[in-house]
Amino acid sequence: MQNLTRDELRQRLTACGLKATHQRIVVFEAVTELHGHHPTAEDVYQRLKPANPSISLGTVYKTLDTFTETGLIRRVLSEEGGKRYDSNTITHSHIYCSKTKEIVDFEDEELHELLTEFFSKRNLENFEIKGFSVQLTGNKVEPDKQINISRVSK
Repeated sequence: MQNLTRDELRQRLTACGLKATHQRIVVFEAVTELHGHHPTAEDVYQRLKPANPSISLGTVYKTLDTFTETGLIRRVLSEEGGKRYDSNTITHSHIYCSKTKEIVDFEDEELHELLTEFFSKRNLENFEIKGFSVQLTGNKVEPDKQINISRVSK
């Protein structure tokens, strides 16, 4: 996600029915600036604290929860159950490295189609599927290399 101007951040907040307070704006700004890193609330707090000394960690947690509830951001769970946040709200999946704690986004239409077909052949009672998200968990084979996923040609 590209960095948004303060006006664009305000518009996004109000479009979700939220009052565009200074604290909400700076928290949302920090999450969008950390896009791709899937920050924790503590990461966001540490980024904000120098320029916003009056903001508390509790406020950051509450604000991130509010953003998640309104769909402004997504919550991503780590292997240990910790909460990380993602400003990318487009349907996508994640690769999680247990050793480095990295989370890498990936999108794959073929995987989405396979999951859609799989569940269309199942009798899933009392549950309406809104979307799919897969999280692959494992470890980097070569710690100094980036994690990458690409289609293998046949």
